Amino acid sequence: MSGDNPIPKPAAERPDPDVSAAGCAPCEGGSDFIREAIREDLRTGRYDHVHTRFPPEPNGYLHIGHAKSICLNFGIAQDFGGKCNLRFDDTNPTKEDVEYVESIQEDIRWLGFDWEDRCFYASDYFEQLYQWAEELIRKGRAYVCDLTPDQVREYRGTLTEPGRESPYRNRSPEENLDLFRRMRAGEFPDGSRTLRAKIDMAHPNVNMRDPVMYRILRARHHRTGDKWCIYPTYDWAHGQSDSLEGITHSICTLEFEIHRPLYEWFIQALGIYAPRQIEFARLNLTYTVMSKRRLLQLVQEGLVRGWDDPRMPTICGLRRRGYTPEAIREFCRRIGVAKYDGVIDISLLEHCLREDLNRRAPRVLAVLRPLRVVIDNYPEEQVEQLDAVNNPEDPGMGVRQIPFSKVLYIEQDDFRETPPPKYYRLSPGREVRLRWGYFIRCTHVLKDPQTGEVLEVHCTYDPATRGGNAPDGRKVKATIHWVSAQHALPVEVRLYDHLFTKPDPDDVAEGADWRANLNPQSLEVVSPAFVEPSLQDAPVGSRYQFERLGYFSVDPDSAPGRLVFNRTVSLKDAWAKIAKQQGQDA
Repeated sequence: MSGDNPIPKPAAERPDPDVSAAGCAPCEGGSDFIREAIREDLRTGRYDHVHTRFPPEPNGYLHIGHAKSICLNFGIAQDFGGKCNLRFDDTNPTKEDVEYVESIQEDIRWLGFDWEDRCFYASDYFEQLYQWAEELIRKGRAYVCDLTPDQVREYRGTLTEPGRESPYRNRSPEENLDLFRRMRAGEFPDGSRTLRAKIDMAHPNVNMRDPVMYRILRARHHRTGDKWCIYPTYDWAHGQSDSLEGITHSICTLEFEIHRPLYEWFIQALGIYAPRQIEFARLNLTYTVMSKRRLLQLVQEGLVRGWDDPRMPTICGLRRRGYTPEAIREFCRRIGVAKYDGVIDISLLEHCLREDLNRRAPRVLAVLRPLRVVIDNYPEEQVEQLDAVNNPEDPGMGVRQIPFSKVLYIEQDDFRETPPPKYYRLSPGREVRLRWGYFIRCTHVLKDPQTGEVLEVHCTYDPATRGGNAPDGRKVKATIHWVSAQHALPVEVRLYDHLFTKPDPDDVAEGADWRANLNPQSLEVVSPAFVEPSLQDAPVGSRYQFERLGYFSVDPDSAPGRLVFNRTVSLKDAWAKIAKQQGQDA
């Protein structure tokens, strides 16, 4: 799409609207104030169809907050039988990169959405935007200003005091047009002149106080190269780009509400097609930050391992950690859209993930902190293959076989030589069930003579309890997981926790900043841990439930002979507990 595309006609100049054809009646997206507004626009004929867009700036990686906007914009288009564009608002070449463009496209596709053939760029419209700027100059509604950036800020005034007019504000249209064309031709140094809209320096909305439309900036653009040395500001390009694409509903977060009068002023001054802007509250999550600037700091200062670090709220970070697109979409559906900013507890996001993984993730046995167990009465060379259900939630996933032998590994926490009250796992003289295996009873332990540390637990097993049930009907109070030491695969496991120690990272002592709340325990690397041999060829990105331990996924750092797992989420569900206490449906 190029800048000379015809401007779409408003609904009033089109045939009578057919609301049912626009998808209003069969809308499956539920009800919220945005969808209700769209239904009303279709009912009254303000628009006869729905066309939204997701307009990221390619200056960073997308995060979970962008996922909410993606789901909303593409979801609304789907609900109403409309279309949704992907448009990169690439007006600042000093911060933009093809790397970000490609990552954004990958993230949107991974989330399950498709812009089809409608991928556009604000840079597609640079020539049209320039021509429209000249039109405003000829109408006396824009002028070239020689104030420095600092002076422009000084002249703007404050929230309580009006601004002052630039001494260059009353140049003639002819002089302004000449200067603007010379700006484009590269005659002036960077930052020496700007083009500003001529509105009202006393306007109560500071965004209306003669905002800058163009600045001189010699920077190579990732798409247009060195063609331009002046670039439009975001505020000048954004609304006109929506107009050029025929967007009906421009869905924005609340920080753009104060910019809406400016977008509308530009549209009206040019006399072009007008989309409708509707604002909603952005997503804020506990225990993390959403600011692109702060996320960039985390990466550049080496506080995380990169944009796709599994502790990051970026979509690529969540994907690497093992999140599913279905869980993220469900999370966005549940939180809905609001008119006022708030903070969502991250436990709800984790709850949605557990619900999804519980249905789809195969169960396997793994031991993170191994303790050697010897079954003294088990035949020395014998190996049995025990049947284990892959996922009790989905019988269709079938059964696998896991090897059982004389020497096992169990979790260190599953044995106590001197058990505390209400501890029902393995201890001297106590019998427990091995998952999918046998009953075993601890007889004695071997300890390090210097430290007293338990090195090896010796047990006996009851051959009649194969499969985990006793023919005589006796019961045990605990079932523990295990792996056969002879067959287990050594792996590296990365245990992730929240990136920050406090729900609000900005809750710091005087003189400190948000980085003071970074969690030094947000990553623990356990190696070697051990997993059952069925995971020998587990592909990168595959997800599993390590029984009793949590959900884990195979990290891209894995290589032949070296498996690396990320803990995606623990089994403990804080949100379900909260919802139960509040009497809500978790």
